[in-house]
Amino acid sequence: MRDFHLPGRSPVLATNGLCATSHPLAAEAAISILRNNGNAMDAAIAGAVLLGICEPASTGIGGDCFALWCRADSHQVCALNGSGRAPAAVSAEHIRTDTITSIPLDSPHSVTIPGAIDAFCYLAETEGKLGIDKLLAPAIHYADEGVPVAPRIAFDWAQNAPILNDAARSAYLIDGDNPKTGDIFRIPAQAEVLRRIAKSGRDAFYKGEVADDMVSTLQRLGGYHTHQDFASTQCEMTRPISGTYGEFEIVEHPPNGQGLIALLMLNILKHFPIADMEPWGAERTHIEAEAAKHAYTLRDQYLADADHCRDLDRMLDPSLAAKLAGQINPKCASHFLNLQREHRHKDTVYITVVDRDRMAVSLIYSIFHGFGSGIASDKFKILLHNRGAGFSLRPQHPNELQPNKRPLHTIIPAMLRHQGRVVMPFGVMGGSYQPNGHCRLISNMVDFGLDPQSAIDAPRAFAEGDKLKLERGYSDRVKQRLIELGHDIEIPITPIGGAQAIRIHENGVLEGASDPRKDGGAIGY
Repeated sequence: MRDFHLPGRSPVLATNGLCATSHPLAAEAAISILRNNGNAMDAAIAGAVLLGICEPASTGIGGDCFALWCRADSHQVCALNGSGRAPAAVSAEHIRTDTITSIPLDSPHSVTIPGAIDAFCYLAETEGKLGIDKLLAPAIHYADEGVPVAPRIAFDWAQNAPILNDAARSAYLIDGDNPKTGDIFRIPAQAEVLRRIAKSGRDAFYKGEVADDMVSTLQRLGGYHTHQDFASTQCEMTRPISGTYGEFEIVEHPPNGQGLIALLMLNILKHFPIADMEPWGAERTHIEAEAAKHAYTLRDQYLADADHCRDLDRMLDPSLAAKLAGQINPKCASHFLNLQREHRHKDTVYITVVDRDRMAVSLIYSIFHGFGSGIASDKFKILLHNRGAGFSLRPQHPNELQPNKRPLHTIIPAMLRHQGRVVMPFGVMGGSYQPNGHCRLISNMVDFGLDPQSAIDAPRAFAEGDKLKLERGYSDRVKQRLIELGHDIEIPITPIGGAQAIRIHENGVLEGASDPRKDGGAIGY
C-alpha cells in the first residue's frame, strides 16, 4: 500500500467495465461505448481513434497498430498485426549511398503504408458489436469541436513540432504557434476523413480521394508509394508468443514487433536474485541495464518482418539467456555492446479495456517519432508516420528495406496469464524502452509485490546508446554508485515511457492503473 502522505494515485476499482489510457477524454469515450452495449474491442477502437485527436504528436490515422485480446469466456489470446508495408517499388538500393546509411526521419522513404485504419475496420467487423460508424463518432465530434490541450501533450508538442512540414504546420499549429495547455485544438479535415470511413469503411481511406491525397503528397516529395500499395494494405492475424516470470505467463505479439526482446530480458533476469536487491538501488538497476544491452544487441542483429527473421526459436532458448547472464559482470558496466542509438524521443499511445463479460483488449497505436515523419497530406492533413525509419540499409540484414516488407516495430501490447487465466492486459509506451518497460513492470510486481499502479509509478532506468538514462526518482547515492560501476548517467528531458494496465481479480473486481507521466487515467463503471 502506498503512503497516503505522499503524492500518488490510487488504482481505480470497478466491476462492469474499465478503460485505462493516456487521455481522460479517450477513456471516457471508451466507457460510453461500453455503457451503450459495445464490447471491449468496440471501446478500445473508439478510444484509440480519439487519442489521435487528443495526442496528435503520438498517434493518428496515418500510423500503425498492434492488438492482443481474449474473447468473453475465453483465456486464449488472439493477436493482430496492423502494421503497414514498404511500397512495392522501393528497396535499400534506391536510398543507400556512401553518406546515407539510415533512412532520414522526415523523408518520404520513412513512410510505410499506414495500417491502423485497416486493422480497426477489420476488428470492428470481426470482434466488435456496434460497427465502425458508431465507433468513430467520438473522434469525429472532437475533431470538429476541438479538444483542450493537456499539459503533457503541450510539452510533447513543443518538443517535436520543428519536424512539421508546411501542410502539417497549417493544421497542427494554432496561428503558427505550438498549442499551449488549455488551448483548443481542432482538425476538421480529419473529421471529414473519419466521416467517410464511417460511411464506406476502410476503402474510404485506402482508395479514392483520401488515398489520392496521401499518394500525391508522397510522390511529390520523391516517395515510391502508389495507389496499389494503399489499396492492397491488409492486416494479419498472428500467433502470440509467450514466456514465464515467477507465477506469470507473459504473452507478447510476435515479430515484427520487439515483444520477443522482453521475453529474452526476463529470461536473463531469472538468473539473478532480483527480489533480494533494493528495488530502486544500484545493484538492480545495473543488472537490468546489462540485461538490456545484451537483449537489444540481439534485437538489432536479428529482428525484422516475421518472414525474414532468423533464429527466433534460439532467442527463447533458456540456454541463450543463461549464456548471456553469465557474461554480465555484477561489478562493472559493459561497453563493448553497440546498441542502436535512437534519433529522438518516440511517441505512442496505449489503451486497454476490459468489459463486463471479461473480454480484454490490449492495443497500441503509434506514428513512431513525435509527429511521425512530419509530413501531412496536402488536402486532408493526414500526418504520416515514419515507421520506415525502423528499416536497416545494411545489405543482407534481416531488417533491410525491401519491397512489401514490414519494418522492425517498437510498439508491443502485452497480457499476463496466471494458471491459464488472463489476469492483466498491459502496455508500456516509449519507443525502444518498451521491452525493458515490460520487464520492469513485471519484476516490480513479481519480485517486490507491488500492485499495478505502484509498479507503474516507480522510477525507471534505461540503457540506450552509450548512456544509462535515469529518471529523477533515483537518489544521488544510487546515481553515484552507478557511476562507480562504469555507467555514463543521463537525466532525460522527458520521463521514460508511460504505462497502463487492468488487473482482473478472481472475485470479478477490475483494478485499473494509469501512468502519472501522462495526462490520462483509468475510468470504470
